[in-house]
Amino acid sequence: GRAEPGAPQAAVRRQAALRQRALLARRWEARAARAVDYATRQLGRPYVWGGSGRRGFDCSGLTQQAWRHAGVRIPRIAADQFRRTRHHVRADRLKPGDLVFFHGLGHVGIYTGRGWFIHSPHSGKTVTFQRLRGWYRSQLTGAARPGWKALPALPATLS
Repeated sequence: GRAEPGAPQAAVRRQAALRQRALLARRWEARAARAVDYATRQLGRPYVWGGSGRRGFDCSGLTQQAWRHAGVRIPRIAADQFRRTRHHVRADRLKPGDLVFFHGLGHVGIYTGRGWFIHSPHSGKTVTFQRLRGWYRSQLTGAARPGWKALPALPATLS
C-alpha cells in the first residue's frame, strides 16, 4: 500500500494540533491550581455579604478573587459569572478550578476535585470545603470553566 499524497503533512498537522491542545490544557490547569490554592488559603475566613477580601467573602466574592489571583477576570455576581463564562461543563466532566453553581444561579463555589468544592456558604459560616453530594448535588445548576481557551480542532486523518 502506497501512502496517500498529503498523508505525511496531515500527520504533521495533527501532531502539531495535539501539542497545542496539550499546552493550552496545561496552561489552564496551572491557572486553575492557582485559583484553588487562593481559595484554600481563605479557609476559615468569615462569610460577609458583598465581601471580596480582608473582612471576608460572600460566595461570588471568593470565586472572583480566586480567579483574579490566577490572572482571569470574572464578574462579581454569581449569575453573571455563569452567564459570561463561555465554556460550560457537565457535572461528570468537572476539573479542579471549575465554578459550580447551585440553587438556580444564586450560589457558587470552586470545584477542588474528587467530589469536593470550596465556598463561602452563608451568614454565620466561614469559607469551607463541602462534598458535592446530597442537597448540594440536587441543587447543582451548572458549572463553568473560567479562562478556558477553545482547543484547536484536530485535522482529519487520511485513511
